[in-house]
Amino acid sequence: MTESTGRQERRLAGKEVRKKVPRESMGVWAPPDDRRDPVQILIEQGDSRVQDLVPIRYARMLSSEFAFYRGAAAVMASDLSYSANTHLTVQLAGDAHLSNFGGYAAPDRTFVFDVNDFDETLPGPFEWDLKRLVASFAVAGRANGFDEATRAKIIGRVVRTYREAVQKFSQMPRMDVWYSRLTAQDIIDEWSGKVDKSYRKAFEKQVAKAQTKTSERALQKLTTTDADGNISFLSNPPFMEPFDEVVGAEDRDAYQHAAQAALVDYRRSLGSDRRVLFSGYRVVDLARKVVGVGSVGTRCWVMLLMADQDESDVLMLQLKEAQASVLEAYLGASRAHHHGRRVVEGQRVMQAASDILLGWTQVTLKGREVDFYVRQMWDWKESADIPTMDATSLEIYAHLCGWTLARAHSRSGDRVALAGYLGTSNTLDTVLTGFAEAYADQNAKDHAAMQEAASAGRIQVAASGW
Repeated sequence: MTESTGRQERRLAGKEVRKKVPRESMGVWAPPDDRRDPVQILIEQGDSRVQDLVPIRYARMLSSEFAFYRGAAAVMASDLSYSANTHLTVQLAGDAHLSNFGGYAAPDRTFVFDVNDFDETLPGPFEWDLKRLVASFAVAGRANGFDEATRAKIIGRVVRTYREAVQKFSQMPRMDVWYSRLTAQDIIDEWSGKVDKSYRKAFEKQVAKAQTKTSERALQKLTTTDADGNISFLSNPPFMEPFDEVVGAEDRDAYQHAAQAALVDYRRSLGSDRRVLFSGYRVVDLARKVVGVGSVGTRCWVMLLMADQDESDVLMLQLKEAQASVLEAYLGASRAHHHGRRVVEGQRVMQAASDILLGWTQVTLKGREVDFYVRQMWDWKESADIPTMDATSLEIYAHLCGWTLARAHSRSGDRVALAGYLGTSNTLDTVLTGFAEAYADQNAKDHAAMQEAASAGRIQVAASGW
């Protein structure tokens, strides 16, 4: 079957973009003379966060160059704004580093691999996500002790897989693109016979471990039961603090009223069938929890709920604050005025299957409105253990991430025009490998600058981040 005239025109339009933004230009990174101070960017980002927790964020970021990279999405967004823009717009994850991909349970209880972090999601040029991803592999490869040639092979695999997958998606019907997903069985089938059997066994073990991560398991790890049978969250300040420890007695009634209103608001964000499901649970306890690296300092709560008729039937939800995306200062404000809704809608566009209880809400307290998104805390969620990966494992993982990002971008953007820009040669593979290494150098310098800021007392760092 020959390509339609419309598709040919879109593909040619993508090729035309190369004249304004040559693919070779993607490989260039040199800090401009007016580059913003990375430490100052992070300090300003912390102004709207819980001040007692910001030193923990700094401690986590200072623990390694890769941890710094994970927390420095705002720094890289600023840096990417200096480069030429292809205007090949897709729904961006906004923080597409390799640890923001992973496995979880689809609604049909199939273990799927996908992008799994959308705090910074926003429409924008495809290359911003791709550059964030390839640079993360360079930083992680260095941390794992791989030489430059090995890293080049791994980074090249990310770009080649992304490019080839977009080409395939560009020839598929739109509905087929949306139905495409990557399951555990797909991964096993793809790599069986290509690598040693030990890799398959390790992967199957990881999937089996993920399937034990449920609300029931979270109940066992995060709660305690007193002599009267009352269940409450464990106290481990500042990393886990039950509601009564965070909120003083004088404010408790106001907070409880705000929480109840927020749950009503959250319920409205769900589909009618999910409202029926959620209505069968009652709230048992609430606690503030420190999560991630870049997210530390944003308001994050975990909520324990139980089914009305069965106290052994539990549900654990996470309510995570959603602030403005770090991309908005450079790509324009989100059309969604509610940042929790921005996160949820971006996630639903990019993921092949999303949490059935994904929703948003807003807490209003003392005249201040805080946006949140809500999701199940544990639902087979599993992230790759990057520091333990050998070169073969990381290359397989690079393939999975490259394909997944291509599928996510192809759902929202003009995949045919994007395929026209990417082309079929290895040009982009080579130049983005160069960019990844150059930006990894920059990341190392920025990490060192943060260490200097800590030594000089410019930032206050917690004694322990974990």
